[in-house]
Amino acid sequence: MSDNIQQRKRNASQIEADLAATRDRLTASVETLIDQVHPNRIKQRSVDRVKKLANAEFESAKSTVFNARGDLRTDRLAVAGAAAAGFVTFLLIMRALVRRARRLPE
Repeated sequence: MSDNIQQRKRNASQIEADLAATRDRLTASVETLIDQVHPNRIKQRSVDRVKKLANAEFESAKSTVFNARGDLRTDRLAVAGAAAAGFVTFLLIMRALVRRARRLPE
């Protein structure tokens, strides 16, 4: 009951201050909601995530090829080159086999 008495004793400036504070909180909430659901902001957040992921992957690949001093890791480059050469060889062999199979009469 004492709460009711204190609420009645508030003057107009206190009520206006409470309304202004509530209005400010509501405005901030609406602005936050608009920021979360606006298509341009969603697009921007998605682009930022993709850029961050691409940068992380680039740095990871870079650390695989270069050591801390910035020198090339020739052992890893040799392994990658051998793997690429093996893959190209595999493709060429498969291509030759497919062409040979097409030329043979049944």
